[in-house]
Amino acid sequence: MIKTVNLTKRFITDDIETTALNNVSLEVKEGEFIAIMGPSGCGKSTLLNILGMLDSPSDGTYIFNGTDVSKFKEGKRTQYRKGNIQFVFQSFNLIDGLNVFDNVELPLIYLKKSNAERRQMVMDILDRMKIGHRKKHFPSQLSGGQQQRVAIARAVVPSPKLILADEPTGNLDSKNGIEVMNLLSDLNRQGTTIVMVTHSPRDATFANRIINLFDGQILSEEVARRQQAL
Repeated sequence: MIKTVNLTKRFITDDIETTALNNVSLEVKEGEFIAIMGPSGCGKSTLLNILGMLDSPSDGTYIFNGTDVSKFKEGKRTQYRKGNIQFVFQSFNLIDGLNVFDNVELPLIYLKKSNAERRQMVMDILDRMKIGHRKKHFPSQLSGGQQQRVAIARAVVPSPKLILADEPTGNLDSKNGIEVMNLLSDLNRQGTTIVMVTHSPRDATFANRIINLFDGQILSEEVARRQQAL
């Protein structure tokens, strides 16, 4: 599903050039759950942004689902991302002025699903995430764990090929963090490909494979001893 070859990203500010990614080559097969680990500033989020087509590489090749997207302009990246890639963020990124139902419905509106389709798909995923009873609540009325459930529901509802998770348990306590990881693990077992950035060794045990980054380069890869649902 994902293949990068010598992926490089440079940032230039005030005549200072910083290399955030340096010749990163990796493959992610359909149905895998990958954890990307490394210290702050090692390039994890930069890599995730390129894989999610929020940004483009300075050099190298990025092939997604058989298509070379390396040179896509922003508008084309946005169109190609729709229906293919969804994100789960540490900060939830829910819209405060929308209730749970409306937050989850949003990607389906962008995909121009009919009203009836949207209503059924949203209720199905809210029930699956065990948050349907909160459908009329607003984000401020939910706990952190509940907000992340809603964020995952929003990511999953359009049936994307890939979910990119950026520190998905970073703002949660241990109990809610494990619940979120169990949800992601269940989604992966049902066929969703997941690439997750994390600082948490515990969270990484839910993945199939761990990629360790350091100074913008892949330092090592290892097969994870996958954690069973807790």
